[in-house]
Amino acid sequence: MTALGFLYPGHSAEDDYPRIEQLLGSDIRVDLVHTDSGEDARREDALRVMGSPERLAASVQELRHAGAEAVVWASTSGSFAYGWEGAHEQVRGLAVAAGMPASSTSFGFVHASRELGLRRVAIGATYPDDVAGLFADFLRAAGLEPVAVHAAGITAAVAGTWGEAELFALARAADHADAEAVLLPDTALHTASHLTALEKELGKPVLTAHQVSVWEALRLTDRRVNAPGLGALFTREPIVQV
Repeated sequence: MTALGFLYPGHSAEDDYPRIEQLLGSDIRVDLVHTDSGEDARREDALRVMGSPERLAASVQELRHAGAEAVVWASTSGSFAYGWEGAHEQVRGLAVAAGMPASSTSFGFVHASRELGLRRVAIGATYPDDVAGLFADFLRAAGLEPVAVHAAGITAAVAGTWGEAELFALARAADHADAEAVLLPDTALHTASHLTALEKELGKPVLTAHQVSVWEALRLTDRRVNAPGLGALFTREPIVQV
């Protein structure tokens, strides 16, 4: 059994995690601890407070007691708001506080994009324009090329209420002919049940926040799982024949 730990801000789409655990269909356990999300405001200063070292460190003990082998800060905006270097400092501090390997959803997007050999991507963000631009800057710092950025400008509370229709509309609005994949960065969105349908609709890989968060935690623990229900990212590993 491999136990993966996640720090998740507030309550919006946390039910995606047991769904992903089910879709993994393996000896993987997903443990989630909620952190204080503070003000539901998509502003750089509020996002940096949400991802502050003190708030993250306050929640890691529960994951240690649960036996987690790695921890991911499951907030994209609460990590890329620190910038490329600052986000590295954030996960280094989290690793020290947790006593285990650590990463964040923002780095999950970067590493998953590299896994799929992507270069040009489109972004479908629920954030306002300026915050969506920070995510695009983060990806550029990683060597990716955002060819289109769509910003819906809604709060996390509203994003958590979106269903299939709104999610598909966001993905279609974000897509671009030059994009090799579409990235949907908000961890407040429910996406786990829609990944294969999204990829079929757009005809290309779709990377979403919860999906890449779990993939990143698996990467930290040296686990590979073939789970086609979680999209192209989870089909890179051949199915083991027993």
